[in-house]
Amino acid sequence: MLVPLYETVYERLEVGPGTRLLGLGCGSGLALVMAASRGATVTGVDHSSPERLTLARERLLPDAWGARARAGARLVEGSPADAGAASGAETPAYTLVTAFEPIGCLAGDSEGLGGLLRAATPLAERGAPVVLAGWGPPERCTTSSVLRVATRLADPLRSAGSWRPALRDDLEEVAERAGLRPDGSGRVACPFGYADTDSAVRGLLSTGLFDAAVAATDQAQVDKELSEALHPYARRDGTVWMPNVFRYLIARVP
Repeated sequence: MLVPLYETVYERLEVGPGTRLLGLGCGSGLALVMAASRGATVTGVDHSSPERLTLARERLLPDAWGARARAGARLVEGSPADAGAASGAETPAYTLVTAFEPIGCLAGDSEGLGGLLRAATPLAERGAPVVLAGWGPPERCTTSSVLRVATRLADPLRSAGSWRPALRDDLEEVAERAGLRPDGSGRVACPFGYADTDSAVRGLLSTGLFDAAVAATDQAQVDKELSEALHPYARRDGTVWMPNVFRYLIARVP
């Protein structure tokens, strides 16, 4: 669903054969695949989901049919420091760092990002761009109302404070706390579209944003309440369409 965001950022930063990219929280690796298709050398780091990292490996590394590995692609389960240790001192510094996992919709969702950025910037060239992504204003992001279901079910006693509207300077504050220098931003429309409600439920569950809700209640209850929350976005033909706007910030390594 964030492909328009990836494309916009890569086009603006002219990602290509000379790019050495470090993707933080790379997940299932789609953004890395898109960068590699432009000729970039990519390294992905993730510690939150072994299942999604396995999918990233299938996409980027040799598979069961003997497909040729994408040149130089590496995936590391762990932290940016682990990526640095695995690459060795002789490896050239990264020319681009991306953190495409959007922040700014759930309270506290930026807390871990600052640490990741501080660990990643020593691995990048001086002046290299670091890209952060965030949810846009709630009135422009229909999916934000659906995410409230996850926070309410995961922690009903504190649900009133677990969701908050995205703030205009969320990304700038994270960048500045990490010692980065903001250097431009933009907004991109990223609609979430699904063939039907069942597909929408599966797609949203696959993001991992509802894992805590499932653990706190049960799968059936989460499925039911998520389906109900999606009802306003179902169209007459049965498809589900949720317009969203995401924001990105380009900061620079000092």
